[in-house]
Amino acid sequence: MAKVGEAQAPEGARGALARGRARAALVPDLLVEARRIVNTVIAGWHGRRKRGIGENFWQFRPYVEGESIARIDWRRSARDDHTYVRDREWEAAHTVWLWADPSPSMLYKSTAAVTSKQARALVLALALAELLSRGGERIAWPGLVDPFTARDGAERIASRLIHASDLPAKPDLAAIRRFSDIVLIGDFLDPVEQTAEWLDVLARHGVRAHLLEVADPAEETFPYAGRTEFTDPETGEKLTAGRAETLAEDYRRLYLARREELAAWCRRLGWSFTTNHTDRLASEALVRLHMVLSADSSHVGRSAA
Repeated sequence: MAKVGEAQAPEGARGALARGRARAALVPDLLVEARRIVNTVIAGWHGRRKRGIGENFWQFRPYVEGESIARIDWRRSARDDHTYVRDREWEAAHTVWLWADPSPSMLYKSTAAVTSKQARALVLALALAELLSRGGERIAWPGLVDPFTARDGAERIASRLIHASDLPAKPDLAAIRRFSDIVLIGDFLDPVEQTAEWLDVLARHGVRAHLLEVADPAEETFPYAGRTEFTDPETGEKLTAGRAETLAEDYRRLYLARREELAAWCRRLGWSFTTNHTDRLASEALVRLHMVLSADSSHVGRSAA
């Protein structure tokens, strides 16, 4: 299915620069909105602490035959007749990668929406960055920010977004490895086979992906009638419909079939898929993402320990 909009985006390098400047102007206000949402919806995100490889002392426990002798704490063992191992603490903070689709189709905003798809995607990504950073998680953005841990994680990512004149439409995901999560926020209007081909490297590396489709209500309902000209914001191609209402039924069927196929593909991989409409609250999507990431975090701890 082609991405369609109501206005043609500028082409080439000039178009990318214009979009970068527009995004830079939006980011400060979106960061404020993201923090407001986080403070309103969720009191905090707690890190996960468990026994494993780390620097801080966790506990003494009896030595078990077959363990490495190097792990024995001889000073503690000398106090009585038992041999003890000094366990250290592992902060089970894995990396959560965040990404918001920068493609021109995300600029679309109908009269029924409260915000553009781009603004909604960036707010959700920055809100997650704020939430995760508060809990001591490592966060990253493919093609923009390498993994890091900091309390001001959302601000750091926002700063990089402001200064990024151009972002790849589909960043390279090959560096993302097992025991990581990635939250991908976009409209996913490309043919499902193209999206699956792009994300296949994540499945092969054992990465847990969470796709959040941002949708404008007009993209679902197709509320057009009479003579209407549609412009693809990605290619500039135009389609003029003499009676747009005659296309509505076939359009809606194809639009929803794409979503259902993509969601089914995600389920087969054990990934999550959800939708947020731009006439609804961003907090609704944030709560759902919080739930799926929280559920996966306990699995990460058990698998990585």
